[in-house]
Amino acid sequence: MKLFKKNACICLAALLLFSFSGCAPASPSSAPGQDAAPQGPVRIATKPMTEQYILGEMLSLIIEHETGYQTEITKGVGGGTNNIHPAMESGQFDLYPEYTSSGWVMVLGHDAKGVGDDEMLQKLKEEYQSQFNMTWVGLYGFNNTFTVAVRGDVAREYGLKTCSDLAEAAGSLVFGGNPDYIEREDGFPALCAAYGLSFKSVSDIDIGLKYQALASGDIDVTNAFTTDAQLGVADVTTLEDDLGLQVNYFCSTVVREDALSKYPGLEDALMKMDGLLTDKEMAALNYKVEAEGQDERDVAREFLISKGLLES
Repeated sequence: MKLFKKNACICLAALLLFSFSGCAPASPSSAPGQDAAPQGPVRIATKPMTEQYILGEMLSLIIEHETGYQTEITKGVGGGTNNIHPAMESGQFDLYPEYTSSGWVMVLGHDAKGVGDDEMLQKLKEEYQSQFNMTWVGLYGFNNTFTVAVRGDVAREYGLKTCSDLAEAAGSLVFGGNPDYIEREDGFPALCAAYGLSFKSVSDIDIGLKYQALASGDIDVTNAFTTDAQLGVADVTTLEDDLGLQVNYFCSTVVREDALSKYPGLEDALMKMDGLLTDKEMAALNYKVEAEGQDERDVAREFLISKGLLES
């Protein structure tokens, strides 16, 4: 009798547990308005440069904090925009940090000269949506535009201060630049045309290796960016753009429209990056990674904490 009662109690407890399991709260991994969490992580791509590594980590940390979705970062995709954009089209990645004039010129094939910043961003959104089913979300705040950097001893030898000064010396110098810059119409070709430059030779150099190539003497001149950490510590001279050639490169997030549908709340999370960084702040973060050897995810997390976007 006791055995029967004991077994009956066990069965009753199991029945009650099974009955109430259907009333249990939704899993924390399920986003509001969803029956289940999306399958797979949000896939982020970055170009092969310190700045992009830091931005990729910021995007990852913000997305994970704001939405609970997992993220997966593919760091340093060789060729930058040239290879990331096709991979975005094929669905290999969901989003990546991109610069306005890069998308305008390299992807859409437009001339950036004379186009206002607001007009460019609006048309970028329209044409990316109609052509690629993608959009641009927010502007991070900083403008990472091009400048020309010359090895210090070369600049002193030839008395180089402006890009116009470079014309006379270029025939004796080696230019090394990243493929994005060398191939884009508003990059190296425009620089050479505007200032009448004809270099001794031109080499393709990955973005992250340009300053090493300068220091070793493999190249004499390169395209630099105004937020480069090395500009404050390396023996290089940046030349004045005395003809006003360069246009603006504001950073934003390019994201597939289907990713925004698949991951509710993703767009709101990405907007946390809007207006987050100044040129000076971005350069300082780059310096922490490149000069001080700090981990880019730690640098990104520390910065987001300082802005109140993450808890310490």
